[in-house]
Amino acid sequence: MIAFRHFALRRGSRLLLSDIDLVIQSGWRLGVVGRNGCGKSSLFAALQGKLESDAGDLDMPAKLRLATVAQETPALPDPAIDYVMGGDEELAIALRDENDAQARGDTEAMARAHHRIEELHGYDARARAGRLLHGLGFAPETHERAVQEFSGGWRVRLNLARALMAPSELLLLDEPTNHLDLDAVLWLEEWLRRYQGTLLVISHDREFLDGVISHTLHLNEGRGKLYTGNYSAFERLRAEQLRQQQIAHEREQAERAHLQSFVDRFKAKASKAKQAQSRVKRLEKLAGTEAVRAERAFRFQFAVPDRLPDSMLQLEEIVAGYPAASEDPYDDAAPASPHAANASGTALVILNDVRFRLEAGERIGLLGPNGAGKSTLVKTLVGELTPLGGERKAHKDLKIGYFAQHTVESLHEGSSPFDHLQEKAPGASAQSMRDFLGTWNFAGDRAFESVDGFSGGERARLALALIAWDKPNLLLLDEPTNHLDLDMREALADALADFDGALVLVSHDRHLLGLVCDSFWRVADGKVESFDGDLDDYARWLRSRGSANKKADKKAKLAAAESKPVVPVESPEERRRLAAAQREGEKASRQRVKKLETRMSTIDSELAALEKQLADPNTYNGPTTEMLRLSKRQTELRGEKETLEAEWLELYATL
Repeated sequence: MIAFRHFALRRGSRLLLSDIDLVIQSGWRLGVVGRNGCGKSSLFAALQGKLESDAGDLDMPAKLRLATVAQETPALPDPAIDYVMGGDEELAIALRDENDAQARGDTEAMARAHHRIEELHGYDARARAGRLLHGLGFAPETHERAVQEFSGGWRVRLNLARALMAPSELLLLDEPTNHLDLDAVLWLEEWLRRYQGTLLVISHDREFLDGVISHTLHLNEGRGKLYTGNYSAFERLRAEQLRQQQIAHEREQAERAHLQSFVDRFKAKASKAKQAQSRVKRLEKLAGTEAVRAERAFRFQFAVPDRLPDSMLQLEEIVAGYPAASEDPYDDAAPASPHAANASGTALVILNDVRFRLEAGERIGLLGPNGAGKSTLVKTLVGELTPLGGERKAHKDLKIGYFAQHTVESLHEGSSPFDHLQEKAPGASAQSMRDFLGTWNFAGDRAFESVDGFSGGERARLALALIAWDKPNLLLLDEPTNHLDLDMREALADALADFDGALVLVSHDRHLLGLVCDSFWRVADGKVESFDGDLDDYARWLRSRGSANKKADKKAKLAAAESKPVVPVESPEERRRLAAAQREGEKASRQRVKKLETRMSTIDSELAALEKQLADPNTYNGPTTEMLRLSKRQTELRGEKETLEAEWLELYATL
């Protein structure tokens, strides 16, 4: 159990967190949410002992094993799999002791080391590390590659794998889905659901949060409030609480005005003086419920393109790949990928016979496993990669807006948003550029601040703004949501939904994909083909994919099973016992279904009565506490009904 008691935290003169009272129970999977700068990462730093509280206490078990993702990855010559195994520090020490004892020929020390390694389940550690690497998208042939040979994004994945490898009772993950592809996000989601310890995760991916967390901690204006349920449940509960708060505020203001009116009218009358005084006391006792302050919604838009041709871009019988080894030590087109070179031995072929056509208004999401060639396809569409074969046909009025994973890093250090825009459009007026930057939340002096001090989200926003300035009619976006917070992602989704041109999107954010894409194309096994299904279908397809060896083994086992006669193994007595047990189980399930239906019926009746009371204007003339009690009870009943309905559906499906 972890407890914050009247906990407060400052950064300089700014009070980040104030009077946090919170108990985190063992085994919870807690999502920490809130706007950028609200103190989420500082809270993690306090849990790691990197920051001390300015007030209050933080109580944690003395020997709690904590794991978190390192921010930096040293350029080591060690193989990737050894680096990941090093996340289990106790095992690493035991393995070193074993090597030292072996070098000395000390059999007694070797025996102690062997025993310790066995206690730590060390003899299957390499296999566990390999599974982590595979789940995070590393091809098997890269597991022995030196850490220093990987690019920055892949080193982030190595650090994540190393943190997951570490035995822990508390796991802290700050934006773990950044730099991951969709299939790696889905794998991580499954892994975290099986994690036995306490998990705290910061993420701006609402679908990921919904799939992982059991509780939500919302940080807002220095305060923290705990909600039971995933992110969607938190949003519903918070919206209802804000609605009830506003209702209470408006009713209190009406009562305050009524009391004040009485006091103003009769305070000078001797016959009414006593009543006026009692109303003054009542005014003083009113709770002072705050009005709901709507958080400022950030919105932007992509301008209407000057021209919008019907047939924008076409790939015909394209062979896509690289004429020489990729400069990136390990990206989706690196030589380590399992694709063959062409006959000359100089080119790396990633995709074959690609037939892809883009019409005005189309919104396509690209799906596919890590390393399958999604970024290669996007680069070919952009024209950054020349096809190794086939033909790329682009309309003369085509204007592409391209956001790549490295676009944010290409911003000039020391330059301001205004400098970047002026370099892009030297003939534009200063006022028009300032007005444009203001629509992207770089208003006033912010337009002239150096990007050196910008957060990752602010840099990504600036990169998107520079793309939007050109009024493109085709947007090609490769992972545009890295570093964007939830509000910015919602604003991007709205802007893309209103965009008049065509869109091709690669993203691990399922919420964004689902909101803006009308169709999906799958990139896998060297092919690009239309995918007939939604994101849930794609997740199932990913899970069903196995290695060629597994498929062969399965076919062999099926063939062997079909060639043998089916022989019953249970005795008649065993079959009768199993049948009786099954009948008892069905009976218990049916009884439980009836109880659930009875309870849900009772809840429906009580909810109907509550809704009638809440709809009655007289309810709001009574004490504030009574109205709040009714609203709270309504929320409790709805939550209970939702839980019961889920259980009822599961039992009914089983029966």
